[in-house]
Amino acid sequence: MEMQQFGMSRRSWLKQTAAAALVAASPVPSAIAASGLTAKLFFTEAGTGENLMFLHGWTADSNDWIWQLPYFESKYRVIAVDLRGHGRSEVMPSGAYKPDDYVRDIESLITTHYPNQKFILVGHSMGGQIAARLAVKRPDLVKAVVSVDGSLGFSDKVGAAFADVTENLQSADPGMVAAALFKQVYDPATDPALQSWHARRAIGMEKIAVRESFGPLFVGPDQVGVGEASAEFCKRLALPFYHLCRNPTQADRMRPWFSNAKSKVDAWPHAGHWIMQDRKDDVNAAVASWIDALQ
Repeated sequence: MEMQQFGMSRRSWLKQTAAAALVAASPVPSAIAASGLTAKLFFTEAGTGENLMFLHGWTADSNDWIWQLPYFESKYRVIAVDLRGHGRSEVMPSGAYKPDDYVRDIESLITTHYPNQKFILVGHSMGGQIAARLAVKRPDLVKAVVSVDGSLGFSDKVGAAFADVTENLQSADPGMVAAALFKQVYDPATDPALQSWHARRAIGMEKIAVRESFGPLFVGPDQVGVGEASAEFCKRLALPFYHLCRNPTQADRMRPWFSNAKSKVDAWPHAGHWIMQDRKDDVNAAVASWIDALQ
C-alpha cells in the first residue's frame, strides 16, 4: 500500500451510507462458525487438496477474495475467513483488536478445526501481516505465506503518514477516515465500482473495529509494518514467503530480508492496493504457480 502521494484533511472524508453484501461463491461452500475463548469467526471451506487459508485486510471481509475463490477452490482445499470485527465474524469489545488478537483467532481456528494440519496462508494488507505473525509464532501450523500488498516493509515516511491516519481514526468518523485513505492507494485504472464498494463497506463497519485495528500494525513498540522493526521481523521468517507489492522501491528494499530459497518479492505495477482485484487473472496464475513449485 506504499503511496506515491499522501495528503488528507478531514474535509476530504467521504460521506456515504453503508452497505455490504455477503456474496456466495459457486458452488456454495459450507459455512462454519468457530467458537471458544477467541472470537467467533465466520469462514467457508470448499475444494480438496493442499490447505490454503485466505485472510482479508482492514475494513474488508472474505468477499475480497471472490475473484480468487472459484479458481483456487478448483485446485486446493480453501478456507476463507472473516476476521474479528469484520464481515460476519464476532465484534469484540474495545481493546481486543491488536495483531496478537487476530493471530490468536486464526491459531485457534486451525488447531480446533484442522488439528495436526498445516496451511499456506494468503493474506492481503492487514491479513498479510497477521499471516506472517502466525508463521513466526506457530511454524508448525504454517507451510508458507503469500502476502498481497501485506502490511510489511513500509518506509519510515509512509509510517509517519500511517501514524497520522491512526490519530485521525480516534478523532473523526473512522469509516470516513478509511474511505479517504483508500482513495490514495488506487491505480488510475481501478474500477470505480470497486472503489465505491470498499468505501461503503468501511463506513458501514462497527466503528470500534475500524478505529482500533489499524494503528497497532504500524505504530507503537510492537509494530512490525514499518522501518527497521519490519526488516528485523521479516528476517525471522524462515519458511517460504511470497510478497507482492505495488512499489518497486519497496520490493527492492524487502528482497534481502527473506532467507528461504523459495521466497520472493515482486513489484506489481498497474494495480492499486487490492492487487488481486485489479489484476485478478495475473495474480491467480502467479500465486498458484508459486504454490505448486513448493511441492
